[in-house]
Amino acid sequence: MSSHITDQLSAPLKLTKEQIATFRENGFIKLKEVFSAQVLGYMDKIISSEVERLTTDRLPLDQRDTYGKAFLQVMNLWTCSEEVREIVFSRRLAGLAAQLLEIESVRLYHDQALYKEPGGGHTPWHADQYYWPLSSDRTVTAWIPLQATPPELGPLEFSSGSYKLTTGRDKPISDESQELLRITLESEGYHHIAEPFDAGEISFHLGWLFHRAAPNRTNRMRKVMTVIYMDSLMRLKEPANDHQINDWNTWCPGARIGEIIDTELNPVLC
Repeated sequence: MSSHITDQLSAPLKLTKEQIATFRENGFIKLKEVFSAQVLGYMDKIISSEVERLTTDRLPLDQRDTYGKAFLQVMNLWTCSEEVREIVFSRRLAGLAAQLLEIESVRLYHDQALYKEPGGGHTPWHADQYYWPLSSDRTVTAWIPLQATPPELGPLEFSSGSYKLTTGRDKPISDESQELLRITLESEGYHHIAEPFDAGEISFHLGWLFHRAAPNRTNRMRKVMTVIYMDSLMRLKEPANDHQINDWNTWCPGARIGEIIDTELNPVLC
């Protein structure tokens, strides 16, 4: 890894008060030029190689359900590759997450590559934290496209301020969540933001922010890496559904209900 790449992954970026206030109000923010073309190219090469190596389920799109058509996903790549580990443990990314959450430090929940195949379907409206057995809302996902992402490639769409909405928090990613939240978000007057991402631009969104993504209408793969952060003092809560039980056992094994999630898979990153 070149010094330029190492420096960008580790060097902090200072957010303005206005940027933090925007995130606090809207529940998401897009940040341009977080990484250079060289760093993005390196990340693409390393992560895409691991996604190709680790992806085992290759059912044809027409044989998958809505969730399966939305993307290929590979999780906790950092445990499989030292190069991916250096990316996921980026102090630049973790520092941005801590600033946006307005906390002292963040801990890793897990990483997740989300690759939307050519012709891949839409990602329904949902909130990520439905899946997480976490005791507070101090969670944030960094969504890192590994290429410029125009509308036809399926960038994220955010429902601004919708982290305040409690309706739909009990719904997994599904056709049901899409229809319920489409109607609810419209009736409640939430404003949706669907914009392309430039190369090197990334977003952060709260765990309870409702978001979706359009289909991939191109013949190219939409390649995205995500890193999920939580307050370093986050405690495990009593799981509310089977998905949260699975997350407990998979992403924070050994953690105890009511105690800080301090396991080998959940290191403090800044």
